Amino acid sequence: MPDSGASRAQREDEHIPTSSEGAALGAQATATPTAAGVPAATTITAPGLPGAPTTTARRAGLLVTLVLGGLTALPPLSMDMYLPALPEVTGSLNSPAATVQLTLTACLTGMALGQLVVGPMSDRWGRRKPLLLGMIVYVLATAICAVAPTAELLIGFRLLQGLAGAAGIVISRAVVRDLYDGDEMAKFFSTLMLISGVAPVVAPVIGGQVLQFTDWRGIFVVLTGVGVLLTLVVWKWLHETLPESRRHTGGVGDALRTMRGLLADRVFTGYMIAGSLAFAALFAYVSASPFVVQEIYGASPQTFSLLFGINSIGLITVGQINGKLLVGRVSLDKALGFGLTVISVAALALLLMTSGVFGDVGLLPVAAGLFVLMSAMGLAMPNTNTQALMRTKHAAGSASALLGTSQFLIGAVASPLVGIAGEATAVPMAVVQVVCALSAMACFLLLCRPWRNSGDSRAALTG
Repeated sequence: MPDSGASRAQREDEHIPTSSEGAALGAQATATPTAAGVPAATTITAPGLPGAPTTTARRAGLLVTLVLGGLTALPPLSMDMYLPALPEVTGSLNSPAATVQLTLTACLTGMALGQLVVGPMSDRWGRRKPLLLGMIVYVLATAICAVAPTAELLIGFRLLQGLAGAAGIVISRAVVRDLYDGDEMAKFFSTLMLISGVAPVVAPVIGGQVLQFTDWRGIFVVLTGVGVLLTLVVWKWLHETLPESRRHTGGVGDALRTMRGLLADRVFTGYMIAGSLAFAALFAYVSASPFVVQEIYGASPQTFSLLFGINSIGLITVGQINGKLLVGRVSLDKALGFGLTVISVAALALLLMTSGVFGDVGLLPVAAGLFVLMSAMGLAMPNTNTQALMRTKHAAGSASALLGTSQFLIGAVASPLVGIAGEATAVPMAVVQVVCALSAMACFLLLCRPWRNSGDSRAALTG
């Protein structure tokens, strides 16, 4: 079997279940694994271990799924509820659009850097304590954003908001890795996409409606309330999923060595960068779309919210097709490769339309191209995360941190580039999307080399 880049020590120390083993484990592992202080009703019933009754396990598993879905929904809520208000913020704070867009960049940067801290912390101290601490700080930072008097202060507290919100992103992925392997993990990520995908559908709509009754500050008040509710839910219902026997005991040096080892795995790094570049193409749309749709094409905040919601429904639908129909029938690499191809084609079409090759095409064709691009993310995002995390059970928190940090840092770089030519053209958005999409495809082919894995990257780890 050809080597796909995993270290020999990793292959010896970690066994990734086959499809049949993964399915068997997934059927039994519907909640959290046994750990100190975890009730029996929320215990994984691994082979040879006593478990809770089937109905209780299903009920607990659904609850954990909803909690993890809420955690992964928090970043799009923080971003997308605020999007319809961006033009209003520029006037309210007397700041140019490029400065106000930095409030998005600051939040993304915070989410990226925060994951580098929280991920290793969760490998050492467990998932629950770092998550609760991050959620409390998120609530405080969001409340301060609501009263920020200047754009500079808003940017600063959006950075803090992102740093704290990183806990929910990185730990939710690590919990999934604690619970699942193989195809079952891919299916669960797709399920999370269904739950968390509701956030970008409803968030701009809620943001647009909030703006009918108050100004942009009211959006942060709503987000503060969401943060408080989610913190209480996590405190009450999300139990520890990392047993003490699997926790790292080293300090900062050990965490850095772990991350260096992960980055030395060519295939892990390939999936990480490919997924991050795809995310950057998506975030180029997220950052530019309020100005493209409302300023260039003259749509109202409510019309923008509707279009954004439709695009999010496309992403959710394709994500569910991936999890319910493709996983187990089509290799994850084939599904991922098809998704990256569609993203690249849609980005090229958008570049041709926005640059005037086809004349003045209007909003509808551009909206259709954005819909196709965003929908294809339902194939790219869950499969890159799954393929990368399947190689890293020994350090799921650190691996999740690297995945998230790479995504948000590259997304943060893409955000200001979309406005580099001003507010009167959508060409920079399309250029960023084309470059990111084609680069993601190149990383996938050159680093992951899917043809060497016979469609299954687990082969190199199970031999």
